[in-house]
Amino acid sequence: MAFAFFILSAFVVPGVMAAGEHPKQKPYALIFGTVFGPDGRVMYGVKVKIRRASEKKARWELYSDHSGEFAQRLPAGKQDYVVWADLRDHKLPSGKHLKGGPEVTVHIENDERADIGLHLTW
Repeated sequence: MAFAFFILSAFVVPGVMAAGEHPKQKPYALIFGTVFGPDGRVMYGVKVKIRRASEKKARWELYSDHSGEFAQRLPAGKQDYVVWADLRDHKLPSGKHLKGGPEVTVHIENDERADIGLHLTW
């Protein structure tokens, strides 16, 4: 029985980290946002694009979840980003056409979280 415990612990113990020990991760910034429709309700499935303010093309593309939320990790460091909703492929069951609200500029200083809202219009 002791031999079986010894063999089992030889495989399990090396993979277990000591209490309070965390793997090293590169620092990052986070843009966290919510997409709101013209009626103020959250919008699911809206394509969100993010680019550096100094660039013309989007570098990151993601979709809002069922809570209308999205989150994107970005490199830590001083940088401005532009965030907007891309509604070219988004269709409503009612047939109405949505328009993206104004682009949102986000300023990041280091490894921080910035919370924003994207408000769509008719």
